[in-house]
Amino acid sequence: QVQLVESGGGLVQAGGSLRLSCAASGRFFSINVMGWYRQAPGLQRELVAHITRGGATNYADSVKGRFTISRDNAKNTVYLQMNSLKPEDTAVYYCNANVRFRTTGVDDYWGQGTQVTVSS
Repeated sequence: QVQLVESGGGLVQAGGSLRLSCAASGRFFSINVMGWYRQAPGLQRELVAHITRGGATNYADSVKGRFTISRDNAKNTVYLQMNSLKPEDTAVYYCNANVRFRTTGVDDYWGQGTQVTVSS
């Protein structure tokens, strides 16, 4: 079984910063893509950013230039540095990992979610 444990959410004023972390644990061979998604009340879950094992990144247009995703492969951890936060960034943020197992292929896992609230 694979577990993703997120941390770093909270309440911040507009213009402020937060850093999210997500650590993967369990028995697996490697982790391919890791990413962050978010879901605001009444809306669908959307991709915020993802990063490949080799470090290639992709961002939603709404966060480009403000958010930075990074990962530490040795620690199986992905980070999301969020700067210049806006009230519209308020959502539950979920970590996602595409995990490879030695004999059974790949599967996707999700964290439990961490609340980010940006006040105006």
